[in-house]
Amino acid sequence: MPPPTADVLIFTRTAGYRHDSIPDGAAALTGLAAELGLTAGVTEDPAAFHGEGLAGRAAVVLLSTTGNVLTDEGRTALEGHLRGGGALLAVHAAANAEPDWPFYGELLGTRFAGHPEIQPGRVLVEDAGHPATAPLPAAWAWTDEWYEFTSAPRASGVRVLARADESSYRGGTHGADHPLVWSRRIDRGRFLFTALGHAPEAYRDPAFRAHLSGALAWLTGAAQEGAAPAPPPPAG
Repeated sequence: MPPPTADVLIFTRTAGYRHDSIPDGAAALTGLAAELGLTAGVTEDPAAFHGEGLAGRAAVVLLSTTGNVLTDEGRTALEGHLRGGGALLAVHAAANAEPDWPFYGELLGTRFAGHPEIQPGRVLVEDAGHPATAPLPAAWAWTDEWYEFTSAPRASGVRVLARADESSYRGGTHGADHPLVWSRRIDRGRFLFTALGHAPEAYRDPAFRAHLSGALAWLTGAAQEGAAPAPPPPAG
């Protein structure tokens, strides 16, 4: 388990596919937390998720976690952490975590459905007023797995921050409205999901690191969002 004084708990346990990028992601997030004046601890031990273990945490990160990785006690503790004013960052394959936990599905607003082959494409920033997307260009050239989802996340009430430009790669099925990054408030807490971050080299990319840093800054209260989000793209 990480030191009990760590501000950010980075959880990397997998019960399904395990991304090779997890060590790189954990190192990057630890460094980015330090730049914000926060300590970070990395663990795969589900025992870290209990009431006292999450008390005082500025944020929890689920880094490409897959499958059922929390105990019932851990689920209760994480939900309580969020509702009580905590924060959760879910990165990439965390969209495929906790498939049997209804609360997590409601939090995400959808579920992972698959992806085409890894290929270059474009990320379109929809909300440049949010710290997680403010550092990014309006149309950002990026290579990733371009996650597909079982339903439209926007319909669940999330604040969409960036979406995929399906005309820039092969295999997209959502059309003009294909969210990739979104946030939401839940009671007193904050949640942010980014579908990006498949490859180890992503965590050395300055733009992606700025994206993660902005996400952490918003989640921990070090930065606030600015302008309201733009309207969704037209259908069709």
